[in-house]
Amino acid sequence: MSLVFWPLSLLFRLLAFIRRFAFKFEILSSWRSPVPVVVVGNITVGGAGKTPLVIALCELLKDKGFNIGVVTRGYGGTADAPVIVNGNTDPALAGDEPVLIAKRTGSPIVVSRNRVAAVQHLIANHSIDCVLCDDGLQHYALKRDLEIAVVDAAYRFGNRFCLPAGPLREPVSRLATVDFSVFSGSDRTEAGYSLVGSQLVNISDESVTRTLESFAGKSVHAVAGIASPANFYNYLRSFGIDTKEHTFGDHAEFSQAEIDFGDDLPVVMTEKDMVRCRGFDLKNIWYLPVSACLDRALADEIISAIEELIAKRKNNVI
Repeated sequence: MSLVFWPLSLLFRLLAFIRRFAFKFEILSSWRSPVPVVVVGNITVGGAGKTPLVIALCELLKDKGFNIGVVTRGYGGTADAPVIVNGNTDPALAGDEPVLIAKRTGSPIVVSRNRVAAVQHLIANHSIDCVLCDDGLQHYALKRDLEIAVVDAAYRFGNRFCLPAGPLREPVSRLATVDFSVFSGSDRTEAGYSLVGSQLVNISDESVTRTLESFAGKSVHAVAGIASPANFYNYLRSFGIDTKEHTFGDHAEFSQAEIDFGDDLPVVMTEKDMVRCRGFDLKNIWYLPVSACLDRALADEIISAIEELIAKRKNNVI
């Protein structure tokens, strides 16, 4: 770590504390939604696995009969005003992750850099029992009823320094104040979830699927434009697949030419990357849908807490 960044890191940490203090004691104003808001965020920059958890919670709550909406920034999208997203929305407008959430859950999704405006737009246009906020742990202008922090079990907190000397948006002590810390990854020792998936889906015709086992012993071009591409490559290799790795930046806008490798080998990518490749005229491209498999006790605890919040808000208790 450069000594130049160390004092800047201390300054960043101080400013983060002052900002949170100002919102907590209403020196800076914040807005409370008429329906409960559950924030799923993290304290590090980059991907920790928030979106798969949001999808899983959305599906679990919908199975309970609740109407769930999701708000998110829509990283990489060009939208300025709040935009309602569905599974066919152009990711160039809304970002890839919101389109993925909409495609997987069928729930109403609103994208906006302003989380308050996003929630207001969502509840003005849909009947919602609860709002899940994908990211936004540090967006204190929006009051939240429940905080869930996702921690990458492999990466954890890097060198434990705040920006710019390290990856932290807030110090590790912030986790003591959230309602749930959820660790992502198959090699974790703490409560959390693992990503699981077994079927590859053809991008050109989603009715065509193949098992991962059917690719065992074969070579594929593995394409990943995500925060932790090694996790994707390792997962494919765990099924005996020989992966020729092609790594792009997170949320990268790659072209058809960039994933046309001039041979007959299949191209396999993540579901998030697929969102940006629909319409490509390449037949042998497959994507891997994965789901967050939450530890049962943790899932029950989180869902029970959200159910209680919904009931209290409907009865005007909070």
